[in-house]
Amino acid sequence: MNRAATKAMPAPPPRSWSGWLMALALAALVAASFATLPLKWRDFASADAVRSMAEFLGGFAPPELGTNFLLKTANATLETLAMSALGTLLAVAAGLALALPGAGRFGRPARALVRVALNVLRSVPELVWASILMIAAGLGPFAGTMALAVHTAGVLGRLFADALENAAPHPEQSLRANGAAPMAAFFYATLPQTLPQMLSYTLYRWENNIRAAAILGVVGAGGLGQMLKYHLSLFQMEAAATVIVAMLLLVALVDAVSFATRRALTR
Repeated sequence: MNRAATKAMPAPPPRSWSGWLMALALAALVAASFATLPLKWRDFASADAVRSMAEFLGGFAPPELGTNFLLKTANATLETLAMSALGTLLAVAAGLALALPGAGRFGRPARALVRVALNVLRSVPELVWASILMIAAGLGPFAGTMALAVHTAGVLGRLFADALENAAPHPEQSLRANGAAPMAAFFYATLPQTLPQMLSYTLYRWENNIRAAAILGVVGAGGLGQMLKYHLSLFQMEAAATVIVAMLLLVALVDAVSFATRRALTR
């Protein structure tokens, strides 16, 4: 390479130290976490701790396999599945309604207000929402379903709004320039771009809501979680083992269905 060609080459970009500084900050945070938390690794791995855990886990075997109890567990499994599915469906509807103003389609003040509301909805855990809603609705799956819907609406609303903001604006602008109505241009140009991503977000949140629905039963929201709390409180470990196995099978089934659906959407 001659000298003239060397002079024509552009100068290398300036080195950015932001990535290194971020990595050092994260490393310092991890080190500070280990230094400040009272982690008792020696007590956790002691002979007494291992023996106690082995005795506790041994109480779960064998699981309860009585016909009546299996039927009761199956009904609770269906109830947990219905809670998660209905809660996710309601959250999708609310998330879409909030995503439009959250993406800035109704002005900056509306965007800021909706973003704050979405932050509040998803910052409050499902257990807290269930405890609040039980005051109005009482014990049972209704409060749990609404708790999942409220929390998930905050999550999906934020994700949907970000997807809409990141969509390419040119197709919708072209339709608007040719006389299409604003909503028609949105449904024909922007929504088809973001729909696969929104469906992927919805399926992922459904997987999470299966686990959350099982946990919500601990506070009396019905389903497998309520059964698990009841039998553990009475130290009926064999029955609790059956409920835990049902939870694992339900989560595995939903994960497999969600994975297959996402694979089909991305082909």
